[in-house]
Amino acid sequence: MQWVAWDQNLKIRLIGETLFNMLFWMYFPFLTIYFSEALGKMTAGIMMTAPSIISIIGSMLGGYLADQFGRRSTMLIGSFLQVGMFALFALSISHWIDYIAFITISFGKSLYRPASAAMVADLVPKAKRRRVFATFATANNLGAVFGPVIGAVLFFNYRSELLWSCTLITLLYSLAILSLIRETMPDPQRKHEHTYNMWLLLKEQFLNYRLIFRDKAFFLYILAGVFITISIMQLDLYLAIYVNDYVPSQALFHWKGWSLTLDSEKVFGWMIGLNGLLFVLFIIPVTKQLENWSDRNALVLSAILSGIGMFLVGLAANVWLLFIFTVILTLGEIIHGPVVQNFVSNYAPKTARGQYMGAADLQFSIGRFIAPLTVILSTSFSPLIVFGFILSCAIISASIYVQLFKIIAIDKKIQSSST
Repeated sequence: MQWVAWDQNLKIRLIGETLFNMLFWMYFPFLTIYFSEALGKMTAGIMMTAPSIISIIGSMLGGYLADQFGRRSTMLIGSFLQVGMFALFALSISHWIDYIAFITISFGKSLYRPASAAMVADLVPKAKRRRVFATFATANNLGAVFGPVIGAVLFFNYRSELLWSCTLITLLYSLAILSLIRETMPDPQRKHEHTYNMWLLLKEQFLNYRLIFRDKAFFLYILAGVFITISIMQLDLYLAIYVNDYVPSQALFHWKGWSLTLDSEKVFGWMIGLNGLLFVLFIIPVTKQLENWSDRNALVLSAILSGIGMFLVGLAANVWLLFIFTVILTLGEIIHGPVVQNFVSNYAPKTARGQYMGAADLQFSIGRFIAPLTVILSTSFSPLIVFGFILSCAIISASIYVQLFKIIAIDKKIQSSST
């Protein structure tokens, strides 16, 4: 399905969401540094746990609103909420108001996402959805390539101008949704026919999460996912603190008396940009190269690469070594993403696949909630100990994955012998 043949809704959203994501990566990676310098590492570490909780609440509410009141309406609520909060961030004279604006922007994004995904499913035939979702993912990752590099300059030197630009661009996209995008909910009248309410929604979510306690293998899968998420999330958390505190300004290139010098903020921005670029260029070929690998081997390898790559970063201050180690940890992250989705789709019973998919997201929410603990640890311990903790989480994850597949193999033997 070529881009030119797409529905107008999808074309507008592809452009708008790519810009959305680029704006996000212009400010988000630097917020840990920003709040830690202003309020202290301990406080910043605690503060950065909130977005994961906000994401859970916002996604649940966004999905409910999208099904009851429409995709377009929910997207408008999420996008206009971000417009207001970007303006508040730009006008703020208090770090606490900055923080309120930030978490409310996160809430707006989490409201928007379920409605956005539902609109794709409404408009695209089942056989072509995977390609369309992949195109959106690739376009969004372009923001992760260029956003941090631009943000490394703008956020610390021209923060007000950056935030007003975010406000303007988000406003223009919100107006485009309002005037150019149509509603796609299959039955817009059904909101009047159901007595479905938020309490029932919360009850369903709770029942979904109970699956992890009834299924030992699936519980281990969630647990392993929590530990590797803690490791992967450090790219946006403790890594920012480490680079800012321990990596000095240095020349990236020398040529005939000219040199390109990067300070610590720019080094971090380039590392995040490299991470995003590798995702865009290599997620498809790496996944194809490892398609004959078992889920077990791929998940273990991804955990080990992620942990070792992050630990090696803590031993380096040279920009080129940091780039090399970023490649290693990114490779682990690239391998991990497609395999975890494949595992759930293969493991879950066909009659309960949706419930298992919903429960599987718990690993990322819990992992993101725990991950800022490293920022708190950095107030009392050296970088080597903090990076050692991150490596330990990755090793624990790999060990749990090994145990998980042993249990699955035993269960299969029992089932085959009983039949």
